[in-house]
Parts: sequence; C-alpha cells; structure tokens
Amino acid sequence: MHRRSLIAALATLPFAARAQAQAGFGFDSIDGGRYDLGDWRGQPILVVNTASLCGYTDQYDELQALHEEYGPRGLVVLAVPSDDFSQELASDAAVAEFCELNFNLTLPMTTITSVRGANAHPFFQWLRTRYGFEPGWNFNKVLLDGEGRMTQSFGSNTRPTSPRIRREIEALLGA
Repeated sequence: MHRRSLIAALATLPFAARAQAQAGFGFDSIDGGRYDLGDWRGQPILVVNTASLCGYTDQYDELQALHEEYGPRGLVVLAVPSDDFSQELASDAAVAEFCELNFNLTLPMTTITSVRGANAHPFFQWLRTRYGFEPGWNFNKVLLDGEGRMTQSFGSNTRPTSPRIRREIEALLGA
C-alpha cells in the first residue's frame, strides 16, 4: 500500500483506532537503535522538531529541564532534529556531539528527520492529516496524551518550561 493510501485509510478509522495506529510510529535514535512511540503507551510525549543552528536552540536547556523534572513521573520529551528549515548540522554525529557538548542532553533524540512536506516522516504526515498540524519552524512542540492523541501544539515562541506547557503536562500526568 502506498504511503498516501495508508494515510487516507488511517483518516477513515474510528478515533481510538487512529490513536492506536499512531502509537506504532518509530524513529531511529541518534545514538543507534530505535524509538517506538508504542513503547511509551500510557505516557504523555512532548515531540519537538529541533535544529542546532536556530535562534531557538537555547530551548534545549528547557527541554532537558522538563525531561529531568517530569520524566520520573512519566513524561517523554523527544527531540527530532530536522534540516527542513536549513538550520541543522550536516550529520547525526555532529548533532549528537553539539547537543552533548553544549546542552548535556540525556533526553531521547532521533536522527535528522524531515518533519514537513511530501518527505515528512510518517508521524508528521499523520499529524498533518489527522490534526492539520505541520511545523512552521524549528522548535514547534506537539503534546500527545498517553493514548497517542495530540492534545496541544505550541509554536517556536512558546518556551518549553512556560506555564502553559507545564499546565498541560501536569494535567496529563494527573497532578
């Protein structure tokens, strides 16, 4: 089945079935291995498309802070480096080194991944098809509930540790 046909088929599934289908999306880890969103079922996930050379790159510090503060309670913060806006380093190794040296990141991070347009990763295609969301710039944030449904999206200007994002995360964690 072609990717577009699959996406069209997913759009016709009942709501709960679509959430279950989304939970099976996987990403290659920048450290090797793979992340399957289904492995985090029952946990909220904050997915952020990132870029090392962006004016918003300092948000990595706040993403790490969320990871450290809320991770023990179940939140997953997933960084998805992308060069869709021509602001990412040339290789996964360079991104990993940059993030380790400058931000000491320990949160999950994918390989460099397309997040918009025809070549977007299937997860981001699903977001666009199901919710009408497509990142407009680097450091857009999408919050998924424990069943894989998008509950909120936040633009680049919304800081990861803003009261708005914290409220949404705490609501999903049952605080």
